Amino acid sequence: MKTIVTILLFTLTTALSAQTKYFTRNGTVTFFSSAPMEDITAENYNATSVLDAETGAMEFSILMKSFNFKKALMQEHFNENYVESDKFPKATFKGKVLNMDDIDLSKQGSYPAKVEGEMTIHGVTQKIAPEGTIVVKGEQVILESKFIVKPEDYKIEIPDVVREKIAKEIEVTVKTDLEPLKR
Repeated sequence: MKTIVTILLFTLTTALSAQTKYFTRNGTVTFFSSAPMEDITAENYNATSVLDAETGAMEFSILMKSFNFKKALMQEHFNENYVESDKFPKATFKGKVLNMDDIDLSKQGSYPAKVEGEMTIHGVTQKIAPEGTIVVKGEQVILESKFIVKPEDYKIEIPDVVREKIAKEIEVTVKTDLEPLKR
């Protein structure tokens, strides 16, 4: 009998802990550069993201080559000349939702989220503190944020020839629809 109770407790604990993590491989990251000569937009629909609802820990990872541009030449320059995707294939974020205690993932609604962590792009890691929103719809948890990235902060060099075509500040928009992680 003692063995059966132990097995049941272990199974229940495992089931409950599995529901505290949310995951996706299909998050969206978009960046927008507005400059006098030309606006540039790129979209990536393959962001991997995980959120631990118990601790507020979160991670994002995207392949730089998965960004799609309207013009093939822009995409080529982005990967070969600016972010050097062969040398630095991924951008990552590791951080934490600081106000996770104020967010009730069992109740539908929209909650402001204060996030802090480290983002690595082009082999350079910087601390960032973007604000965002966590939207709960049934079992789905949607993370949304918009923040600014400066290429120079990540040692991304913009040649003088195209400097007027690329903004000094890039607007980044993140939206991920997370589902409970099933083990």
